[in-house]
Amino acid sequence: MKRLLFVRPLTSAEEAALRAGLRGESAFVLKRCQILLASAQGKTVQEIREAFGYSAQAIRNVLNGFNQEGLPATLTRHSNRPKSGPTSQPTLGVAQGERLERLLHQDPRSYGKENSLWTLGLLAEVAFEQGITPARLSAETVRRAVNRLGWGWKRAKSFIASPDPAYARKKSAGTA
Repeated sequence: MKRLLFVRPLTSAEEAALRAGLRGESAFVLKRCQILLASAQGKTVQEIREAFGYSAQAIRNVLNGFNQEGLPATLTRHSNRPKSGPTSQPTLGVAQGERLERLLHQDPRSYGKENSLWTLGLLAEVAFEQGITPARLSAETVRRAVNRLGWGWKRAKSFIASPDPAYARKKSAGTA
């Protein structure tokens, strides 16, 4: 059987701070104060979940955080962004980004594609085929990589040039 999780006994100052937090403006602090006070009264995680509607994991996180770090840290909102791991770092590194940028300066037709303009999906496909990426990436991942290079997606598409030998002359005549 799993052992029940409760907060350690509260000091009178901690209890007063938690009661004051119930009257505060922050919903984040209110939620945490409700959980901690209910646990101090002997309610289990399941009883707190039923009373307030919070997830059991959120309640366990608050109780463990209080038991390990104390009251001020528990009532302070921290970033939810991962500190390490696969989602905290960009999927494409600097070298891969540079290769992706060189790819953007070329015509997709030179890679056997029918389109003359890059799309995010097409760029992801060709990057995978050319070995720039280890797997086919989503269009959003490619868009973020292009953005990190300092280019907006609309800017990246304007790299394309026509295979017509008279393209430069026609282009300059059309913009004048």
